[in-house]
Amino acid sequence: MNKTTRNIVTAAIVGALYAVLTMVLAPISYGPVQCRISEVLCILPFFMPCTTWGLFFGCAIANIASAAGLPDIIFGSLATLIACLCIARCGKHNKKVLACLMPVVWNGLIVGAMLTVVIAGLDPIKNFGAFAVFAGEVALGEAAVMFIAGLPLISWLPKQKFFTDYVSRT
Repeated sequence: MNKTTRNIVTAAIVGALYAVLTMVLAPISYGPVQCRISEVLCILPFFMPCTTWGLFFGCAIANIASAAGLPDIIFGSLATLIACLCIARCGKHNKKVLACLMPVVWNGLIVGAMLTVVIAGLDPIKNFGAFAVFAGEVALGEAAVMFIAGLPLISWLPKQKFFTDYVSRT
């Protein structure tokens, strides 16, 4: 299998896994207070930037099941894309903690604003208090996943031969 094909297949598998994990764990994956276990996969662009697009499309597919509808499909997926692009950049500089912080910041801001509009019907700029609550709830769930599971994984995976062998081929 050539490198391009391997990267596309890797991205597709990661995206599918993200979508499935999110939907299977739906009770904790959607809404203002969410803890998407699937977000731990966002560490993968740190090692394999090709997974960024898989995570973006996986998030878009998962957000089809969101009560927030089309805005979540668009803005939630955009937040994941931006976070993963930043994580890939952090990987080039071996900034593990900063990489884990990216989904916390981008999802907190973007999804928090989207939820303020969609759920509360408020302008996030004029109603900063409501926005801060939504952003804080989303960021807290992201921080739990990224720092309890993501940060240990970002340190553990490079020590695993199966992983380093695979990454070296992507």
